[in-house]
Amino acid sequence: MVSPTSKEVFIQGITHDGKTFRPSDWAERLAGVMSSFRPGGASPGSHLSYSPWCIPTTLNGVKCVVVHRDLQGHEPMAWDFVINFARDNNLQVAEACLLPDPPAKG
Repeated sequence: MVSPTSKEVFIQGITHDGKTFRPSDWAERLAGVMSSFRPGGASPGSHLSYSPWCIPTTLNGVKCVVVHRDLQGHEPMAWDFVINFARDNNLQVAEACLLPDPPAKG
């Protein structure tokens, strides 16, 4: 399902049948559950922000969660949790690298 060479995995809010996954805030909920898994471990107040390894976003109008491969090395059970979440809910998964936004033209 996931290549060991990809840097990031995009769990998309579209099932393999082409249906939109519900509830509509699933990406934020999943990323919220994963918020304590971060480089250096959880710290006071870190539950108030998303982990840099598991970020909710919207791409081309589709809710997604971008999961960074570093999560697997630091917290294998957390990695398994998000990958199994995608599998159990029949969600489409794409492997890619999230590129930074281009610099603003001045």
